[in-house]
Amino acid sequence: MENTNNKELKMTRTVKAPIDLVWKVWTEPEYIVQWWGPNDHTTTIHKMDFTEGGEWKLTLHNHSNGQDYPNRSIFKEIIPLQKIVFEHFNPHFIATILFEARGEETQIDWSSLFDTEEMLETVINVFNAKQGQKQNFERLEKYLEQLKL
Repeated sequence: MENTNNKELKMTRTVKAPIDLVWKVWTEPEYIVQWWGPNDHTTTIHKMDFTEGGEWKLTLHNHSNGQDYPNRSIFKEIIPLQKIVFEHFNPHFIATILFEARGEETQIDWSSLFDTEEMLETVINVFNAKQGQKQNFERLEKYLEQLKL
């Protein structure tokens, strides 16, 4: 089996919310739009066909620099309450998000596998991807806290 460590961005978090709520905020556009993206960004979802083979088109709006970043992905695998896999284009990577119930909490393992080590280094250095993914998790956690109030 190929060692993918040098081409993969991985992060694991346990959030204080039951798996059915976590799944809902990951898979329904009216919820994911509330937290998706790094800090200083908002998201416009143009299409989110949450089915295997379905297309997900969104634009991230960076309010720090005024830039818009169009994103396009195709959902490759969906196992309810367990797994989401999508292929993202430009830059190309395969994202795999695993969900595991831990009582009233949910563990999320999120990895993005890039085609080359160089592409991973580019997204880390140019787009600050490690920090962006961390902020995305933090925004998710804050949003889940608001929903539970």
